[in-house]
Amino acid sequence: MVNRERIIQEAAELFRMYGIRSVTMDTIAGHLGMSKRTIYEVFSDKDELLIGVLNEMTVRQKELVKKVLAESENAIVAVFKLLEFNRDHFQDTSPAFQTDLKKYHIEVLMKRADKCEMPDYRTNQEVIESGIKQKLFRKDIDADLVNRCLYMIFMSVMNQELFPFDQFTRREVLKAGVLNYLRGISTPEGLELINKLEKKF
Repeated sequence: MVNRERIIQEAAELFRMYGIRSVTMDTIAGHLGMSKRTIYEVFSDKDELLIGVLNEMTVRQKELVKKVLAESENAIVAVFKLLEFNRDHFQDTSPAFQTDLKKYHIEVLMKRADKCEMPDYRTNQEVIESGIKQKLFRKDIDADLVNRCLYMIFMSVMNQELFPFDQFTRREVLKAGVLNYLRGISTPEGLELINKLEKKF
């Protein structure tokens, strides 16, 4: 594995676990067993490294959505699989990651053409569109708008001010927010499937 890939992977894991601000270039170099100078030969500064991390996260998310859609019998099953994945992912991700990104690295957000929406909300629109074609989601909904709303629900899981972790589990927030929203956009067939799958969630 080339240095660039190794550095991005290690930085992504450390940022996810501890937040961005508390992880220094020295920390990353120490975990990789390489000099900080080697990192600076690949990335000019921490912001450039962060952009690399966010780009990699977006690529992985797109790959995950395509894989889940391909392996699922329908869009609602795919949504539940993605819920399970995101529940576990959020459980292991420090809330400081999103907080630090928006508070201390706003320049990075502005540099990226997609404004660094992480996860990239546009990727999941394909799931909504598939559900409409399968007559599991209502045909009168706006797939783009619905997808953006679901994205905001996902992001709210990490908001400790809205949902303090000592009062609500992330599983409860996902279930109350996403599943209830899905019910509102579903056809009778979709609603029946959601009610069946919810028991396993």
